[in-house]
Amino acid sequence: MERLWAPWRREFVLKETPSSAAPAGQEAQCILCEVLQVEDGPGNLILHRGRRCFVLMNKYPYSNGHLMVVPLRHVKEFGELSPEEGGEMFLLAQQCVSILREKMGAQGFNLGLNLDKVAGAGIDDHLHLHIVPRWQGDHNFMTVLGEVRVIPEHLQKTYETLRPAFPASE
Repeated sequence: MERLWAPWRREFVLKETPSSAAPAGQEAQCILCEVLQVEDGPGNLILHRGRRCFVLMNKYPYSNGHLMVVPLRHVKEFGELSPEEGGEMFLLAQQCVSILREKMGAQGFNLGLNLDKVAGAGIDDHLHLHIVPRWQGDHNFMTVLGEVRVIPEHLQKTYETLRPAFPASE
């Protein structure tokens, strides 16, 4: 039997959920709000900070270059986005698509909002827009049958490729 070693998955599997990580009687801080407290760079995977939203690499990507556009304000409900936040979110998404086409040769994209746990949201208390670059033949039997994603490039290498393409944060 062949084995596919994916040691980075261990961090994901063993990770405490925000509710289990909070001290008794205290609400855990949102993971997307926490990442904003860290200086931008490979450590927090933020590629760009705008006035109302920021662009973040997904730490557990579906494919190389999987990005998220996230409101700076902690907001859960889609209907709670201000017109300015929604506008910046989609302008940044357009910019991300262009950069991923140019820098990574992406041939297509999946864009999506997973609203609440039942819709697949891994982080359901802070709205975020996924931008998943796609290539012909990128997801094969490994994902379908083995429930394993094969990510051919390390996150830090992808960060180094994408960061220079984004304008300086506002």
